[in-house]
Amino acid sequence: MTSTNDKKIVKEYFNATGFERWRKIYGDAEVNKVQEDIRIGHQQTIDTVIKWLREDGNLAELSICDAGCGVGSLSIPLAQSGAKVNASDISEKMVEEAKQRAKEVLPEGDNPNFMVQDLEHLSGQYHTVICLDVLIHYPQQEASKMIAHLASLAESRLILSFAPKTFWLSILKKIGELFPGPSKTTRAYQHSETDIIKMLESNGFKIARNDMTSTRFYFSRILEAKKD
Repeated sequence: MTSTNDKKIVKEYFNATGFERWRKIYGDAEVNKVQEDIRIGHQQTIDTVIKWLREDGNLAELSICDAGCGVGSLSIPLAQSGAKVNASDISEKMVEEAKQRAKEVLPEGDNPNFMVQDLEHLSGQYHTVICLDVLIHYPQQEASKMIAHLASLAESRLILSFAPKTFWLSILKKIGELFPGPSKTTRAYQHSETDIIKMLESNGFKIARNDMTSTRFYFSRILEAKKD
């Protein structure tokens, strides 16, 4: 499958059946036990990143790019903490949902600044660039290009999360592929942590903090990398 097809599938999925599924998961609607588990795991990843940023004590002074913002689960609380946030997603429906959620809890204004954009065409310079739960949709070669581009936008720090490639998780993934659901239409790519670190280092970044979110159905390795 080519990178163009991967991106097209992701965009179409999150503008159609995937949007309703993940809108529920990222909200407070009633969901099944698997979806609830994923909701908890995703929120743990969000909470970890927010905790890191708040611990530094300068969040209100930062410009942040939230690449692949979804429905604003990270962008909105960062804006509430005073950060200047530019947030983007490949899905028009996700961005519209994020804007609506922001209006419900934030004063009228342009923060966060939400836009429909894929990662490869993002521009500008930001103190911190964050990309959570996006690399799972793309294979190694494309992930490498995305990380290189995101690194070029980050003045100081790049924070990524990805599905780690381990023997046990690879077995679970193969089992899951035997029982595809009707809304399970994007591929789930795992990435070697060693490879991701090498990509970051080749772009001038070193790991500063790391964490792992692990629930029954959600697994996400989180890396904070800072410029040398």
